[in-house]
Amino acid sequence: MTPEEFAAIALEFPACEAGTSYGVPSFKVRGKFFTRIRSEDNSAVIQEVPFDERDLLIEMEPQTFHFTDHYRNYPIVLARLETLNPDQLRGLLERRWRKMVTKAMVREWEANSAGS
Repeated sequence: MTPEEFAAIALEFPACEAGTSYGVPSFKVRGKFFTRIRSEDNSAVIQEVPFDERDLLIEMEPQTFHFTDHYRNYPIVLARLETLNPDQLRGLLERRWRKMVTKAMVREWEANSAGS
């Protein structure tokens, strides 16, 4: 996946917009950090991934999933764009998005998704 494809997927989520976090390009939902691509290794920063799930993702797909010492104590996994599956990205981002928006926004998303 290219950075442009990653951006297109992130921006599919309502209330998501391009922005900056700590001076680097990122995506925000309702003004709060949603995700970004690490320039250091071309990996997406994906939050709301419990430690046990993170460990399983890394074990099952080490070519895609990893983390650095900086993220060790946080429920975050890094995903290399070049091997990241777009549908898997959508699912991981959706979990984060649902925690960032109102219940009404989730209901509207579900209603619109049901018709797709």
